[in-house]
Amino acid sequence: MARFIRTAQRTLCYSSSWSKATHIHHLYLRSLYAISPSLFQARPYASESATKSPFEANILRILRTEIQYQSEYAPPHKPVTKFNSFTVEDRPGEQWITMRRKFGDTENIKIEATMFDGCEPVPKPEVHIYGGDVRLHLSLLVDISRGDGCNELEFLCSSWPDSLEVQKVYILRRNRMLARPYMGPDFR
Repeated sequence: MARFIRTAQRTLCYSSSWSKATHIHHLYLRSLYAISPSLFQARPYASESATKSPFEANILRILRTEIQYQSEYAPPHKPVTKFNSFTVEDRPGEQWITMRRKFGDTENIKIEATMFDGCEPVPKPEVHIYGGDVRLHLSLLVDISRGDGCNELEFLCSSWPDSLEVQKVYILRRNRMLARPYMGPDFR
């Protein structure tokens, strides 16, 4: 692409009274038109096939090749390892992540979150039918523990875009055995 722009700069003549920004903008518009003149033309039907000139076909082939090369050989982006005060442990290929945080000297917080594991359709308000919009759902498991051998709290949560529901609460011993079931009210 850079080679194409350099060639276009050499072949196009321009007036010395033009500013550099105007010249660059002019080159940009001309290169866009050279790549695809159909961008600047209105077609009455989407199914109408446009015949491509050999020049346009060659430019499109070069662009596709460059995009394919960048997607295959460019170094991959490193996953996020920090989110606010949490460290993020991503497991490539798995359907969940773990976020950890230390609160104070002894309290540890661990959140395990799934990828989207469900959805529900959102009805349109004026029409009483379901449209294409959906609300996505995540499941969360939140563990809160103290380092001094105390029991742990475990919350099983259901997360929606606008709310977080605590489904169940467990009190666990250090060996992750259920100490006693929670007997309180439902959290929904």
